[in-house]
Amino acid sequence: MALTNQQIAGIFHTVADMLEIKGEIIHRVMSYRRTAETVADYPRAMSDLAAEGKLTDIPGVGKVLAEKIQEMIDTGKLDFYEKLKTEIPEGVVEMLAVNGVGPKKARMFWEEAGITTLEALEAAAREGKLREMPGMGAKSETKILEGIESYRRRVANPRTPLGVALPMAERILARLLELPQAQRGTVAGSLRRARPTIGDVDLLVASDDGAPLMEAFVTMPEVARVLGNGESKSSVELQNGVQVDLRVVPAERWGTALQYFTGSQAHNIKIREMALKRGLSLNEFAYTRQDDGQQILCADEEAVYSEIGLPWIAPELREDWGEIEAAQRGTLPKLITIDDIRSDLHMHTQWSDGALTIRQMAEAARQRGREFIVITDHSRSAGIANGLSIERLLAQQQEVREVDAEMRDKYGFRVFHGSEIEIKADGTLDYPDDILAQLDFVVASLHVSLRQPREQVTQRALNAVSNPHVDLMGHPRGQLIPDREGADLDMEALFAAAKANDTALEINSNPARLDLEAQNAKRAIELGIKLCIDTDAHSESDMDLLRYGIMTARRGWVEAPSVINTWPLDKFLAWVEARGK
Repeated sequence: MALTNQQIAGIFHTVADMLEIKGEIIHRVMSYRRTAETVADYPRAMSDLAAEGKLTDIPGVGKVLAEKIQEMIDTGKLDFYEKLKTEIPEGVVEMLAVNGVGPKKARMFWEEAGITTLEALEAAAREGKLREMPGMGAKSETKILEGIESYRRRVANPRTPLGVALPMAERILARLLELPQAQRGTVAGSLRRARPTIGDVDLLVASDDGAPLMEAFVTMPEVARVLGNGESKSSVELQNGVQVDLRVVPAERWGTALQYFTGSQAHNIKIREMALKRGLSLNEFAYTRQDDGQQILCADEEAVYSEIGLPWIAPELREDWGEIEAAQRGTLPKLITIDDIRSDLHMHTQWSDGALTIRQMAEAARQRGREFIVITDHSRSAGIANGLSIERLLAQQQEVREVDAEMRDKYGFRVFHGSEIEIKADGTLDYPDDILAQLDFVVASLHVSLRQPREQVTQRALNAVSNPHVDLMGHPRGQLIPDREGADLDMEALFAAAKANDTALEINSNPARLDLEAQNAKRAIELGIKLCIDTDAHSESDMDLLRYGIMTARRGWVEAPSVINTWPLDKFLAWVEARGK
């Protein structure tokens, strides 16, 4: 089986670490890192691009790296990587994950002290054997021991899901913004870019007096230990193992700081290159004219981009996926917002595994500004979710019709009857076509046998989206973040079938799913496929998860017209009817 994009990216990331330990030039190291990030997020499988001879079409991938990707696809390994593994022990590479150990120190511990494992590094630090080495001391030993403990906690819970990190960051930020010294603040880093999982949390606050902010930050009750405490930057590790960094900047430098600390690294490199062509250098503090050293301060991000002739670029787009080129052409997308959403087409009630009645779910949706919903309880094979037999499904339909009539008369709000039907392991759907034909809207989803071979699981998905009664494929890959990778679907085949049958694909807003992922959503809209952003709500509070689906859609360059639940009721019903309902 060909290596997946994630596996190829992982090899490239490790190669970059190894080259950095060897002391290779930074440009070579960064080329591997940028390619790893690009491959990990790329909307098409590397194996498919290789078969088409299009690996060099990937941004930043030249002939040499394309050949290495091809080698991994053909052989399942990379000889260059295997050679590096014989030169550099695995444990030395692992040391880079420890706070306080960079490439130079890892190499020093290895070459001068023969330390080749994390366990050996810990033992040497506890025995006081590191403090006499160049650049080391007793404090450095203590920092390394603390870093090893922190690393082990992160290994147990390596990355934090967006749905956990964002509320946590917002709570901390809200406390800081209550202080009189705080002028404005926001999350930054990968969290602001809405990546599905987060390493560290970055917070940025504008203030002319950072000391009270820093004191409040490092003394929060949820802080397990303070990693650093300075006038403009402090870092803490929370009790749950998440590292949070706070930076305080003067308001007049807010724009450059926010742009810099939002990233991504690849996006920022291109921005700095554009600045250099205009005779400017750019860092987190200001632009600086290269001819006379004069600084240009930017109080907002719009000024940062305007200075190099670009419109402001939304943070969710800043992944070097073509956003800078689109900005230069004036073709940046008008990204969808939560206010564009009119309906929710995937939700569950007490009839299956939900917490509320049909009427309660309808009321909760109406109070959140929705205009209509579809009730889509689980189908009969979902025994663990109290899936509905055909008899129960038809009985539920009667209740839906009653609630619909009541709410239509009272509020003009509509409630439709549907189902989330199981795509079974043998590729068939959970209800026969004559039953599906009686539903207003049908969602088909993969929940079981996700580890089937690619061809088999893909065919199951194709069977679903090709069925004329299926309107939407729910959370197409079935992933659960961070515990379960999605099915190894041939996404291009799925996209082709969805396009041919005018079947919509879902971006599931639950932060444990966020599926379609952003890169696949981007590819889908490029192909003209309709999307739907649903909450998959099982309770009233689940309806508030919609913002995570919107964030993911924005990362995927999605505009409102491409999303069927931004449509008014008459347009939605006309589309469903045209599909044969």
